[in-house]
Amino acid sequence: MGLFDHLLHDVRSVIDRDGGESAIPPLDGALSPNDRLDDCAPIGLPLPGLDDVAIASDGTVYVSAGRSVLKLSGSGLSSRALVAEFEDDAGGLAIHPDGRLLVCIAGRGLAAIDPAHPNPRWLDSVDGRGLAGLMSVVAAADGRIFAVEGSTGRRPEQWRHDLMEKRSKGRLIVCGPGLDDPRVLLRDLAYPFGLAIAADGASLWLAESWAHRLSRFALTGDGIGEREIIAGNLPGYPARIHPDAHGGLFLGLFARRTHLVEFVLKENDFREEMIATMPPEYWIAPAFAGGSDCLEPMQIGSVKALGIQKPWAPPRSYGLLVHLDSEGEATDSLHSRAGGRFHGVTGACDTEHGVVIAARGAGRLLLYSGDLR
Repeated sequence: MGLFDHLLHDVRSVIDRDGGESAIPPLDGALSPNDRLDDCAPIGLPLPGLDDVAIASDGTVYVSAGRSVLKLSGSGLSSRALVAEFEDDAGGLAIHPDGRLLVCIAGRGLAAIDPAHPNPRWLDSVDGRGLAGLMSVVAAADGRIFAVEGSTGRRPEQWRHDLMEKRSKGRLIVCGPGLDDPRVLLRDLAYPFGLAIAADGASLWLAESWAHRLSRFALTGDGIGEREIIAGNLPGYPARIHPDAHGGLFLGLFARRTHLVEFVLKENDFREEMIATMPPEYWIAPAFAGGSDCLEPMQIGSVKALGIQKPWAPPRSYGLLVHLDSEGEATDSLHSRAGGRFHGVTGACDTEHGVVIAARGAGRLLLYSGDLR
């Protein structure tokens, strides 16, 4: 790059500093910061590798953590029983209308667990390509199964590489009830993480992390209709979407966007050198949790004082669960701010005990017993 190119780049960065896709909206209205997520009651002991929660029609709550899927029961959901254990990490969960448990498995694909049979059935490829990075799965009332792969050929734990390389290689797939006839409905998605079917069964909701976008598609007999963008510029990176018990939705944002990360994404030379020379955990990038390692970025500059992270500091990690109404409008939210305990929310579900929340950054299941709608 010549001198003139460098000068032009600097001029554009000043003139259009917050223009276009990098303009981060403030947290206000229903998204105003609070400490309500930190006030939630932890359920049981920590769960390393905690990722998702799902509820069956009979009220049974399932949790994925590490290579295991657990069933919660008892007073305050404090009892845990092993349902299945896999050779790799378990992620997104869903319940099929026929009672099967659907589980996204890193590096392998989609497992369907029938309570009457010990061995799961598998969907491990679509269009000749493996399903290494499935993030979420849902099942429609007619039995069809929809799933999203964050990035084709990439495992879920490689999400930082995907963001910093500015890839858009995600896929939305559909298959029959028996995991048959799989096909790709959408390609080149910007890391699709969340997927849900509306309470009326008429539409499919899709959250793309790197596009900071929430979309809706009408469900048709042979697939989906045109995209309708519900929220095109979210203040954080959306994770999973789960329906509540009243026709609305829970949307977890696993981290907040910051101007520093948006700036790094524009600086190609710096970003490429960072990827080539530094371990991923020390990149200037979002995180499920932060503040425990003295080598990680954002340690000074009004971020910490006397070893305590300020709640108003630019957050490397953050906890945020948003409640949406049936049209996708935010109505309420739970926060764990920069100095909080429960960051990296990746899933939540409505139960008779309250809202069960997966805070992956802390490896803790949380129970919110208040009104969130």
